[in-house]
Amino acid sequence: MSRLLGLAPLLDANTRVLVLGSFPGVASLRAQQYYGHPQNQFWKILGALWQMPLPTLPYPERVAALLAHGLGVWDVYAACEREGSLDANIRHAEVNDFAWVRRACPKLRAVAHNGGESFRHAKHTEPLGLPVYRLPSTSPAHASWSFDRKLAAWAEVLQRHT
Repeated sequence: MSRLLGLAPLLDANTRVLVLGSFPGVASLRAQQYYGHPQNQFWKILGALWQMPLPTLPYPERVAALLAHGLGVWDVYAACEREGSLDANIRHAEVNDFAWVRRACPKLRAVAHNGGESFRHAKHTEPLGLPVYRLPSTSPAHASWSFDRKLAAWAEVLQRHT
């Protein structure tokens, strides 16, 4: 099994909330885009919150909207071994170094983990001294929550901090 490398963080000096996934799935790595699987609800949720057609926009425009709304995106894992896209298949993972994030994002107010696998590593983000949240996963594998229930949970955190 080959070693996979994650994507570069999407954040800037105006980032107020950093959303952390676990590690990009196969479709995202192939496209070199966060939340690149068409069934992932990440862009649909943000589009509903911001009243924008994010899922239909070209990726650079989605990234620009993300940053304009004070949202940053990264993953807890920098690299790992994995067959397929399921978090349960992640092996030999290397956790990203979050220490520099506070300097890069002086307006950062909160960290939001997208799903349970990401939240298992909250101990690595708590030293940032900010509120840390567990949000329901936007992954198509997390189908036990309806879209509306996920939307409400995401809205509660993002509207509080962005």
